[in-house]
Amino acid sequence: MNIGQAAKKTGLSAKMIRYYESIDLLPAAGRSDSGYRQYSPQDLHRLAFIKRARDLGFPLAEVGKLLALWQDRQRASADVKALAAQHIAELNLKIAELCGLRDTLQVLLEHCQGDDRPDCPIIKDLESNGCHRPQSG
Repeated sequence: MNIGQAAKKTGLSAKMIRYYESIDLLPAAGRSDSGYRQYSPQDLHRLAFIKRARDLGFPLAEVGKLLALWQDRQRASADVKALAAQHIAELNLKIAELCGLRDTLQVLLEHCQGDDRPDCPIIKDLESNGCHRPQSG
């Protein structure tokens, strides 16, 4: 199937498929006589694997490692588990950072009167790089 059909079947854009080829996550596609990329069922299976790994938030470098482990039938599941555990640790850090950002913005929102006056703690915080943040409570 051509790249448009592969894109539709996998839910990826043609641009993303070409990008995955360019960074060697996907082997270069075969070409038709007219020069169009042609994808096999194995290519589609690999693209589905990549898409699912990306949907789970794995960075591209880790997707490459997962692909290598997937292809290695002698792999230890402990290697896969270690990659997933590291990813969970990174996700937990990001979640903590996002919660902190949300909490800070919530405090600023609670202190903003939201009226016709120009005085706004949100703007003050942005202009002062967080140095004049109102205290919660």
